[in-house]
Amino acid sequence: GNDNDLKEVTLGTEGAFHSVKKGAVFIDNTTASAKIARELFKAAKEKGFGFLDAPVSGGQAGAENGQLTVMIGGENKDFEKAQDIIKCYSKKMKVLGSAGSGQLAKMVNQICIVGLVQGLSEGIRFGQNAGLNMEDVIEVISKGAAQSWQMENRYKTMIQDKFDFGFAVDWMRKDLGIAMEEAKNNGSDLPITKIIDGYYSDVQKNGGNRFDTSSLITRLKKK
Repeated sequence: GNDNDLKEVTLGTEGAFHSVKKGAVFIDNTTASAKIARELFKAAKEKGFGFLDAPVSGGQAGAENGQLTVMIGGENKDFEKAQDIIKCYSKKMKVLGSAGSGQLAKMVNQICIVGLVQGLSEGIRFGQNAGLNMEDVIEVISKGAAQSWQMENRYKTMIQDKFDFGFAVDWMRKDLGIAMEEAKNNGSDLPITKIIDGYYSDVQKNGGNRFDTSSLITRLKKK
């Protein structure tokens, strides 16, 4: 969901914030803007309970296996209350700063991912067009400096042109939009991110809205 969706389910007429008990902690695993996270933190404090913006990374498999990475913004005292719950679905969690910091860290995460996926797409397609056995190539280079989570977890399905294994293109474009808007606020340049967002738009135009993010490779010519 986006900021408006999140605001509706928390602060709307039937929003969750109206029924949270004082002294409790509301853990929000949505990926949204840092601005809405700060607004919800303030609203929660006014109502007498804590709020953590805690977006996650790790894909569908990470969620199913309780192996997500959780990036957290908020107060340490609220985290101390909530950490046993977060442990149930995470392999790594950390408070990264005040309210909104979790969302900002998730933006960093998504910026890094799309660059990696585009590079992996180009490398695989180059190797295929050069006549290499890419499973053999990845077996070797994944043990060197080129190694990444994306390489380890997506190369086989990318080689097979299968893209039903995780985070959808529609969702990534939403996240990149949030990151690029935040970049305007903090003065950051995201030239590669903007280009790759356009590439994902191409994938959508070709009917790949629900493909996973490794579908960037579909844009690249294959012999």
